[in-house]
Amino acid sequence: MKVGILKNVNTLVFILILLPLFAQKKMIIDRIEPGSWWTGMHHPHLQLLVHGDHIQDLSPSIEHESVFLEGVITVENANYLFLNLSIAPDARPGIFTIEFNRNGETVFTYAYELRQREPESRIRDGFSNKDIMYLITPDRFANGDDTNNLSRGMREKPNRKAKGGRHGGDIQGIIDHLDYLEDMGFTALWINPVLENDMPNYSYHGYATTDYYKVDPRFGTNEDYLRLSAEAKKRGIKIIMDLIVNHCGLYHWWTGDEPTPDWYNFQGDQDKPLTSHKRVSLSDPYATKSDIELLSDGWFVPTMPDLNQKNPLLANYLIQNSIWWIEYADLGGIRQDTYTYPDPGFMTEWSKRIMEEYPHFNIVGEEWSINPAIVSRWQAGKRNKNGYVSHLPSLFDFPLQFALTESLNKEIQPQLESLDPIYEMLANDFLYPDPFNLVVFLDNHDMPRFIDQVHGKIDRFKMGLVYLFTTRGIPQIFYGTEVLMGNKINSSDHGLIRSDMPGGWKGDLANAFTGKGLNEEQRTVKNMVRKLAQFRKKTTALQNGTLRHYAPLKEVYTMFRYDATTTVMSIFNKNPKSVKIDLDRFAEQLRDAKVGLDVLTEKTVDLSNGFLEMPGDSAIMLTIDR
Repeated sequence: MKVGILKNVNTLVFILILLPLFAQKKMIIDRIEPGSWWTGMHHPHLQLLVHGDHIQDLSPSIEHESVFLEGVITVENANYLFLNLSIAPDARPGIFTIEFNRNGETVFTYAYELRQREPESRIRDGFSNKDIMYLITPDRFANGDDTNNLSRGMREKPNRKAKGGRHGGDIQGIIDHLDYLEDMGFTALWINPVLENDMPNYSYHGYATTDYYKVDPRFGTNEDYLRLSAEAKKRGIKIIMDLIVNHCGLYHWWTGDEPTPDWYNFQGDQDKPLTSHKRVSLSDPYATKSDIELLSDGWFVPTMPDLNQKNPLLANYLIQNSIWWIEYADLGGIRQDTYTYPDPGFMTEWSKRIMEEYPHFNIVGEEWSINPAIVSRWQAGKRNKNGYVSHLPSLFDFPLQFALTESLNKEIQPQLESLDPIYEMLANDFLYPDPFNLVVFLDNHDMPRFIDQVHGKIDRFKMGLVYLFTTRGIPQIFYGTEVLMGNKINSSDHGLIRSDMPGGWKGDLANAFTGKGLNEEQRTVKNMVRKLAQFRKKTTALQNGTLRHYAPLKEVYTMFRYDATTTVMSIFNKNPKSVKIDLDRFAEQLRDAKVGLDVLTEKTVDLSNGFLEMPGDSAIMLTIDR
């Protein structure tokens, strides 16, 4: 008994002596970001953000033959250090040690991993006009894992009954339906943000990031995202990550403990000015400095702090984060949210660094303007009068989307052509350095569903689909469009626009994936989307082929896409009644063609008599047999 008591006393004394040392070691590092990197990167420099309680009390050091600590940056907040590293070209993958010292004694070590870069990572192909993009809002697509609906410690709980609540869709739900997406003909997935979004409410959309290196646990894990990318790649599908560098969420882990007093714009101000949204000021030759600054520095909304990209430490952090995700998740593209709201100089550097690292990569930016002169100034290769240089390869073609909807909805009037808006908008392509690299679309997660935009008119909806798959650029379909998802009202309510995909949840009466419970119109449209997508996927003329169009005449608009192997002719008849189209007008493109094949019906169409009968309110896509 006495021996036992003595052992307990000695143990207690041992604990009491060492406890302060354990506490001292525990207090050091809260996080290092990025948490890993790769060998063989084009850019040899790496900057690490180190966060920990009074971390500036320690001096870091690295002893390694190919990784060198070139400098240590201290900032106003003693909880941060920034380490500038240089990685030699011949560095081998493995672990190297970062030591944190006090008075010459090592008090903490951190094992940092350099990973092996995939051999062809640098020359990866990004999405291109060979692809058909499918947009998914993950919380609303499919619930593949019920166990992550409620995640301990997250501020917002699941509530499928609420339009703006979390409904439970996740990464596993997307993985479960990759075969469906492949069968439909989609080759690239733009997935709305999946990074942690730990906000008290309305967090499902993902646009208020609270951790730039962590997938939201209600969607899954980083490993799940990696698995999604790998499984998609097996099916010839690229992953396009939705990123936001303009703002973060108010509950980001660094809020209240920001590295510098200017990490956020207007950080110290009690009242945070909101952005003016006057994006035109960036190209306006008469704009005032204050108007430009308010656009870029004003907060998007009160719950989304505006990041100050003019701070070089934050700028480098955001650039490295984007590159980290490309390399880690084997991405095929980035969609950059609110592209024109951050500091324009930073966006030049951000896109330049990525494209230098991955010369064949692709990034699509959001500039929500219906003026092609405004949109085009952001595309790489554009020579802007004010000298602004961009390295952004692609943009969303909002001007063409607006013109298409306007054309389909416009009333027919004598002496006027209601289809002129799409004809004339396409004629503005001289403004773009590369119009074939624009993303074209009928709708997206921020606007009413296309069937609602055309007021439920199914014939006009089908005309829009044929146009989307005929015109130049990269077609994008919003999830559910293939089964006529809509709300029968032209609503801008995002909770309605991003309704749940039928069949994504157990107990759903209708199932978009299997076809169960769909009505005849839904099945027809689904088959139409599949046929158009699969046809475009194998038809080079619709990807890179020359485009020629004929001015609308008597409410008929005609487009040709052709290359050395194939000619595709699409005709749009907006007349309410059938018309007989004189084919002589198109002799320049048809030449002596006698036969066409209807892509959708797979029926032969006789062109030999010089006329083509078309039903009212219809579109046809033909391959021309020469």
